[in-house]
Amino acid sequence: MEQINTNHSWGANFEARTVKDIIEPAESIFNKISVKTALDEMQARASDSSSVIDQRGELLGTVSKNKMNREVGGFGHDPRTEPVEAQIETNNPYCFDDQTVAEAEQMMLNAQVGEVPVVTREKLLVGTISIEAIAQEKRWRKRLEPLTYYPAPESATIGCSMPLLHHQ
Repeated sequence: MEQINTNHSWGANFEARTVKDIIEPAESIFNKISVKTALDEMQARASDSSSVIDQRGELLGTVSKNKMNREVGGFGHDPRTEPVEAQIETNNPYCFDDQTVAEAEQMMLNAQVGEVPVVTREKLLVGTISIEAIAQEKRWRKRLEPLTYYPAPESATIGCSMPLLHHQ
């Protein structure tokens, strides 16, 4: 596969841009906290799910508020002592920061998700990307595309003509 040189000029091909050009900051939780602490953090962010990382920043997976409430509270476990690590879902889509935006978009469409974590090739979490962010970027770039100049034929008249007044 050839390396695609991304540049930030207005004429750059959007689909050739890499994910790292449009990622958003990621909010995550650490794997060593309790389920209660994780739920409190997610509540404060008004989020139903969160990426989970280890002390190095490596993405381990995600947790969801519904699943933790169901599996911890539903089975009578104490959320203050139950580790969030036991609740991590590891089979979730993510993309690499050096993938193209078009690849990330297609992957999210195939997985039927609106947002995925973005990681380095070492799987360190660097942000998130969403279908909405991609769509906004496409709309923004569309507005900035230069207008195409079509020269008028020589026979075309532009403007209007007025007789010149001569002062004597």
